[in-house]
Amino acid sequence: MRLLVIRHGESEADILGVHEGRADFELTERGHRQAEATGVYVAEHYKVDRIFHSTLKRAAQTARHLAENTGAPLFPDELLMEFNNGLLAGLPYDVASERYPSVSVPPHKSVYKQESKLMFRHRAEVVLSVLLSENDDDSTVAVVTHGGMIGQLYRAFLRLPYDTDYSFWSGDACIHEWLADGENRTVVRANFCPHNI
Repeated sequence: MRLLVIRHGESEADILGVHEGRADFELTERGHRQAEATGVYVAEHYKVDRIFHSTLKRAAQTARHLAENTGAPLFPDELLMEFNNGLLAGLPYDVASERYPSVSVPPHKSVYKQESKLMFRHRAEVVLSVLLSENDDDSTVAVVTHGGMIGQLYRAFLRLPYDTDYSFWSGDACIHEWLADGENRTVVRANFCPHNI
């Protein structure tokens, strides 16, 4: 199976300089152009069978551009939403750091109404298990989600521990291409941006 894991395009939160997470911002005009360009590229280079996407607006809008270009059906999935950052969602960075300073807690606990690190990783494991078990081995599946979730999906796909200290960068409307063949898993390319917008 081929997985095309795609981050949403630029959102309004990127312009406002606020914590996004579960704050439900829409794509900017630039974000729509990025998503459209990525949709065109994917349609020209792959035959996409299904598109799974986060239900947050910025990912759902990106997924719609993909669907309009590829003709593939959309499958919204709340499990693909970004990290639940609780009380920080939508706050300017300086305000958030003053009100809610960083606190070290065990991985199964959380603060400020956030989800725990283990809960976040668990969501990614469930999503990946569903994708790999409920789609045909020879299919190409697109997954439109968020930078934090893509990092967790990488850890799940590569069978890395939840606290692996690696960063997996994802640009606006950029593609990570993975192959899954039984127990064999391959990262074909990472953070490929088919646009220069």
